Amino acid sequence: MITTRSAIAHWSGTGTKGEGHLTTPSTVLHQTRYSYLTRFADGVGTNPEELIAAAHAGCFSMKLAFDLQALGLTATALNTTCELSSEEGEIVSSHLRVYASVPGITPSQFEEVVESARQNCLISKMLNLNLSSEAKLIDEADITEAGLPR
Repeated sequence: MITTRSAIAHWSGTGTKGEGHLTTPSTVLHQTRYSYLTRFADGVGTNPEELIAAAHAGCFSMKLAFDLQALGLTATALNTTCELSSEEGEIVSSHLRVYASVPGITPSQFEEVVESARQNCLISKMLNLNLSSEAKLIDEADITEAGLPR
């Protein structure tokens, strides 16, 4: 089955003084501002790298949930941060950090399923760069203390 997703990027002006907005059919992004400032300095809006980082964190979390489900396990919480680094106009790395509460999983099972999700989520496969991850298994009681949403 082929799934197609789309987005519209509108831009006007030069690269440094112009600005644009992004819109998706789901309307999650609806004329969301992006500009030189939001990409290379501090400005209100988003940027392509931030959107890729969000996509990678989200894709990895879902793949991890599917892989846990295949083991008959359900995460109480998965909180993934993606740090995307660029240098000289090229994305050079993507680092995933996940904190997870998964009742009934052993640390070795957890390491295995995290590595599988890291290698096999759709965005990881798309990015041809240095991918890394780190993961911490936490008890359900620690979810609130770690500031994780339930």
